[in-house]
Amino acid sequence: MLARVILIIYVLFVTFLGIASMASDKIRAMEHRFRIPESVLITIAVIGGSIGSILGMVLFHHKTRKAKFRIGLPVILAVQIAFIILLRAVMVSIEFI
Repeated sequence: MLARVILIIYVLFVTFLGIASMASDKIRAMEHRFRIPESVLITIAVIGGSIGSILGMVLFHHKTRKAKFRIGLPVILAVQIAFIILLRAVMVSIEFI
């Protein structure tokens, strides 16, 4: 039970981080200030913030022209969903052993 709560808090945190990083980078771009590196934005998506990064991309119309983000972020999300489904299937099969 505690592990589930910690996981939910983590997912909410990285989702918020994904949205916030896209918003921050968009504001920095408009103000011609130092930007957040693309590798950091991608890393946030990979560690679990893909939903937030996609939401941030759509809400703030940021990085929508770059294929790395337009295609890459949904692919990262699809891989994460597939991993969760696979992990869930393995956990269920272990319970039956």
